[in-house]
Amino acid sequence: MDEYRKQKKTLTPLQAKAKAENYCAYQERAQQEVRNKLYEWGLHQKEVENIIVQLIEDNFLNEERFAKVYALGKFRMKGWGKIKIKQHLKAKNVSEPLIRIALREINPDEYDKKIKETIEKRLNKPIKKLSFTEKSKLAVYLQSKGFENDIIFEKINQTM
Repeated sequence: MDEYRKQKKTLTPLQAKAKAENYCAYQERAQQEVRNKLYEWGLHQKEVENIIVQLIEDNFLNEERFAKVYALGKFRMKGWGKIKIKQHLKAKNVSEPLIRIALREINPDEYDKKIKETIEKRLNKPIKKLSFTEKSKLAVYLQSKGFENDIIFEKINQTM
């Protein structure tokens, strides 16, 4: 493994910028993801920051656009709730104001529908026929998907 690292060739700033443009054009990226790639390609801090600035100026990199696409994608494709999306955006060093903007992109009616669909997929009988233990397990599952406790308990208790 160490031999592989030694053989790994470092890129010039010009090569790295071109490669980073392709990396960003393929799909939306967080600034931190691109920064990590640039360091991985053997660039130094000053070069990395210069390339990041150029990518932002050329509109290859846009943190707000990334946050919105990420939030909607994880919500629609993976069925994540707002808490889980927020945690993952924080892990990608997206700022709190941008996270709030991204979460506002999720339609409240669509969000309500998604949690209902998630409950229906998980259960093989109506909520009112669940035991306390089964309801607890359902609540834990919905929490793991990133839905908020107040919404979870509202949905579970709604049909009692």
